[in-house]
Amino acid sequence: MVVRRRRGIDPGTVLVLGGRSEIGLQMALRLAPGRAVVLAARRCEELHTETAALTAAGATAVHPVEFDAIDTASHPALLAKIVADYGPVGVAVLAFGVLGDQALAEADPGHALAVVHTDYTAQLSVLTVLANEFRAQSSGHIVVFSSVAGVRVRRANYVYGSAKAGLDGFASGLADALHGTGVHLLLARPGFVIGRMTEGMRPAPFSSTPDQVADAVVGALGRRAGRVWIPGILRPVFFGMRLLPQAVWRRLPR
Repeated sequence: MVVRRRRGIDPGTVLVLGGRSEIGLQMALRLAPGRAVVLAARRCEELHTETAALTAAGATAVHPVEFDAIDTASHPALLAKIVADYGPVGVAVLAFGVLGDQALAEADPGHALAVVHTDYTAQLSVLTVLANEFRAQSSGHIVVFSSVAGVRVRRANYVYGSAKAGLDGFASGLADALHGTGVHLLLARPGFVIGRMTEGMRPAPFSSTPDQVADAVVGALGRRAGRVWIPGILRPVFFGMRLLPQAVWRRLPR
């Protein structure tokens, strides 16, 4: 892969919240030339491979930072420290999340709550802090990963899908609240992504890879698009899916 500096994207540090994410790393590789990159993750001292890849891609510096997404009380101080230590953030990518175990979540409310906390509550916490920080600097891009699983929630993964549906709604409203402030929020709606998170699962129709998702999202950032479906064919597909009778919808596979 040849990594080139992208035009049309605000300058500043690239912040990846979820520094081990395959999609987050692929996005950072595309944005890295001439920029500092902050990889925020648990056990950040282990991010040697990711740091080396970003340095080779042209990052001016790579800073691993300890980040626990589920510890929402720590978010304001952590994000303020990142800005203070590494300068204004140009692009913030929320790349953390869990798929969870649907069968376990149906039996164990604790597991269901853990999935929703990571995929919804923790995301809202980070987004609120980032939005306030970016408003103050009147610039910057925020990338939020929703999912087609949240467009119309299916029986096969309704715990994960419901969290994504809530996140999609919150991010849509936040994007409207940020309109005119100079801050750009991009809501990404990928379908099934073939990677570590879905290892062992049979790919769904119109699947994509982390590379393909990153290409689509970074391209949409440069256009300052509000939403991007990956792949694009999923947008008309899910327009039709919304019209299916519930009796048919509940029998669909994952």
